[in-house]
Amino acid sequence: MIMGNNPVPLVELQDVSARVKLGNGEWLTTVNSASMLLNQGETYAVVGRSGSGKTSLISIIGFLNKNFTGKYYYSGKSIQKCSDTTVSHMRARNIGFVFQNYSLIKHLSIRENVELPLLYAGLQQSKQTRRKTIEEALCAVGLQDKLNEYPGSLSGGEQQRVAIARALVTNPELLICDEPTGALDSSTGEKVLQVLHDRVQESGTTLLLVTHDMKVARSCSHIFTMEGGVLYDHAA
Repeated sequence: MIMGNNPVPLVELQDVSARVKLGNGEWLTTVNSASMLLNQGETYAVVGRSGSGKTSLISIIGFLNKNFTGKYYYSGKSIQKCSDTTVSHMRARNIGFVFQNYSLIKHLSIRENVELPLLYAGLQQSKQTRRKTIEEALCAVGLQDKLNEYPGSLSGGEQQRVAIARALVTNPELLICDEPTGALDSSTGEKVLQVLHDRVQESGTTLLLVTHDMKVARSCSHIFTMEGGVLYDHAA
């Protein structure tokens, strides 16, 4: 979105905070006054140790959690002013997720796994068009020959590439990857990371990569670090 001569950020957080209630009744601040700008088509990394608040941050950015204070604008639209239904539609159509554990459904074929976001997004497509979209997504990650196989027959690297195809099949504006190489060996992780960046570059999608590994983070053009719920902005 462009307002005047200045592009509006895809994601803008202003002093966003979130907290959770612990079992003993006390409150723990997981995100502490975080401010962030993400522009369309650029790549970003958030680096931090386990428990630093990364997961809480991306759950807010990815429309999974509206229990926060501060301001969140997505393409200039205030998320707090949107209904739950609107936010759900925005998440299904605009956000792609890739997780460390792949989150593939074992009893569904690779084609059916990649198809799921298209169904959730409610896109009006013929069966032929949908099948072509799925095939193109798998072809882009080099797995067009695995269409009718099942997750259990694939290697870890192949499963993660399926997860990338599934996340990008709807051409989301924002792709959020939570430790996408964390469960892979170094060589496979590098290949998956390359596939990820290639697809993002081709589609113009904004990438938000969450990791504990600074080497992985340096593949992005901009780096944030997070510690104790506090977000720090660094030049990559």
